[in-house]
Amino acid sequence: MTDLARYQDPLTIQRVLHGMQTIAVVGLSPNELRASYFVGYYLKRHGYRVIPVNPRESQILGETSYPSLTDVPEKVDVVNVFRAPDALPGIASDAVAIGASALWCQFGVVNEAGAKIAEDGGLTVIMDRCLKVEHARYVGRMHWLGFNTQRITSVRTGLQ
Repeated sequence: MTDLARYQDPLTIQRVLHGMQTIAVVGLSPNELRASYFVGYYLKRHGYRVIPVNPRESQILGETSYPSLTDVPEKVDVVNVFRAPDALPGIASDAVAIGASALWCQFGVVNEAGAKIAEDGGLTVIMDRCLKVEHARYVGRMHWLGFNTQRITSVRTGLQ
């Protein structure tokens, strides 16, 4: 069982969020109903450079899509992963090869071998967290929901 707490430290998350400018989204979908599309769209709207990495597409969100991380021709700060956990070791190796600063694995993307590859290569690793949710939490878009609650919930107490 993976100790996810070590990959979800609030101060580390904030440091990555405040230091990023260019984000390669591996598995970015052109389908507006997919979470990856919504996250990419959100990040673009907030001024980040979003680079799609999807071998099946030539363009997503008005940006050139690359078949792999190693094909991206510019510096990448954060590699944001929307792929199955078993793809993570290869993606982590590519993230190290391109000199990224952080590997951010979305909800459910948990793979210790991939995390170790990235960490051994000098990358900060965040796992099983949503980049959009954490950005909203720490950049002030969710302050009315509660700061740093470590929970997302739709539980309501009902009418009083």
